[in-house]
Amino acid sequence: QVQLVESGGGLVQPGGSLRLSCEASGFAVSLYAMRWYRQGPGKEREQVATIFSDGRTLNADSVSDRFIISRDIDKNAIYLQINNLKTEDTDRYYCHRLRGSYWGQGTQVTVSS
Repeated sequence: QVQLVESGGGLVQPGGSLRLSCEASGFAVSLYAMRWYRQGPGKEREQVATIFSDGRTLNADSVSDRFIISRDIDKNAIYLQINNLKTEDTDRYYCHRLRGSYWGQGTQVTVSS
């Protein structure tokens, strides 16, 4: 069955970087559009970045180029690199397969000094 498992979150100081991982099983990430979302307490889940089956990437309009989505077909995983982290990046980040609307459990990112 389809499974998405995120990891890589944690507590990081402002200005630092993180790479979030989403390991997929039950399907090949190369065949599906995949997306990262973020959600904070009391807020709606919002799009961060998408990688399409052909490898094209697209950040949401509200998301800066500090966020970079990528994938490793051999490892069947997608990634979200976040650079120059800011306190407002504190959220739970979720991996999502658009077709069929599959979600992972999320990984918490906390940016604080």
